[in-house]
Amino acid sequence: MIAALPSLALALLCLLQAGAQVPTQPDLDTEKFAGMWHVTAIASNCSIFLKMKDGMKSSIAIISFMPEGDLAMKLVWPLMDKCQKFELLFQQSGQAGHYTGAEEKRDLRVMETDYSHYAVLHEAHHSEAEPSMALQLLTREQDVSPQILQKFMELIPTVGLPEDMLAILPKSGE
Repeated sequence: MIAALPSLALALLCLLQAGAQVPTQPDLDTEKFAGMWHVTAIASNCSIFLKMKDGMKSSIAIISFMPEGDLAMKLVWPLMDKCQKFELLFQQSGQAGHYTGAEEKRDLRVMETDYSHYAVLHEAHHSEAEPSMALQLLTREQDVSPQILQKFMELIPTVGLPEDMLAILPKSGE
């Protein structure tokens, strides 16, 4: 099935990959965190992402939580002529703000958030073929403030990624 996905979808799958011990938001309030977010910037060492990053646009992530605490994420990525939709489920790890991918060897951490303006997610994929990681900046509004973007850019080297792996995603208008 993966071979049939468009290349942007493959880039997304790479983003959902690679985690050393990264900090997580203490006592994550899932009710405040749930809802719609804009994916406004990404830094990743995934080879597919690096090939695609210059053509990517801002997307939407809708985050909800299951009664047992698992995190459900619906993503809508604008493509040339349509929107690609993904639904991902991450199981609660036992530590607040830390989730694991059910089928793949994925690790998702909410590094920090103020709930009303921004969130920084760290995703790691422990693949034998291509282990990779991504740092994503989510914002409640499609516009990102210079202060939040600066804060995000300062976090990139702390997880071992060079700044040239950063893509600030333009608005899609869709």
